[in-house]
Amino acid sequence: MTFSRFATRLNSFASAPQLFWPDLNGKPTMMQMAERAASAKGLTDLDLNYPDHVSDDPAAIARRIGDFGLSINGLAMRYYTNSAFKLGAFTNPDRAVRQEAIDLTKRGIDAARAMGADLMTIWLGQDGFDYNFQLDYERAWDLEIEGIRAVAEHDPSCRISIEYKPDEPRAHSLLRDAATTLLAIAEAGAPNLGVTIDFAHSLYAGEQPAFAAHLIHRRSRLFGVHLNDGYGKRDDGLMVGAVHLRSTLELLRQIRRDGYDGALYFDTFPDASGLDPVAECEANIATVQRLLAIADRLDGDNRLADAFERQDAVVSQRIVNEALIGA
Repeated sequence: MTFSRFATRLNSFASAPQLFWPDLNGKPTMMQMAERAASAKGLTDLDLNYPDHVSDDPAAIARRIGDFGLSINGLAMRYYTNSAFKLGAFTNPDRAVRQEAIDLTKRGIDAARAMGADLMTIWLGQDGFDYNFQLDYERAWDLEIEGIRAVAEHDPSCRISIEYKPDEPRAHSLLRDAATTLLAIAEAGAPNLGVTIDFAHSLYAGEQPAFAAHLIHRRSRLFGVHLNDGYGKRDDGLMVGAVHLRSTLELLRQIRRDGYDGALYFDTFPDASGLDPVAECEANIATVQRLLAIADRLDGDNRLADAFERQDAVVSQRIVNEALIGA
């Protein structure tokens, strides 16, 4: 199995605007960013944020993006439209605010389906806490499960993928790692629920990304893979393989072995330091393609399987070194 679909974070393409729009006054529009993204060689898909990027007719937006030669991989929910969401979306203490978040998500699912996509990614970063004694944990957890179940049942034909993250904007997120997210999915019980693993989130959750991805495969379904890198302390959004090259290689090899066939999405932040986003995206694609070729060689190396059988780290590292940097 090889990966043929590469998606990206649309807002990245507002970075270094003078390189693409020398005469632009102000910020680029969503469609301008999409047109710029389409110039990245090898990019096939976009993920759009809801409701930020989908203020007009969803089907018309999908057609216009299709005219650029790109497909819509899916939508990702953002809970910023009401300042009250800062205290929680599905877990907000105000019933009306909770319902507003659920209804917003349902409209987002409808928009995704109108665009021809069947994937909605929900990142519940506002659902968490900042202080000891701030939450009744039992009540908050029950509300989270109720909210997840409600949006999943809205359209059983749409895949709902939960993207976990240890913190930010809250000091502690309720869905902070793969294990907690899998527990929530098991309790919610909807068959269209799955997980999105974000490489940098997994790192600073203290996980080994390949192991976390395999647990997701065993207990649920892996619906999304966000590639990036960082130093394991926060969501740095660096280019793929910039820091943890081996862990990235291991993740790609693992998800391919487990049968993941979705898009590989680059959740990177070239705008943080004003990088050329087209060049940055193309570099990410090239890195992944090179790592997949290395994974092919590793899969064909019987010595690695033998090293696994013995859990011989010395031999396995020597084999990976040969594949990465030569004998």
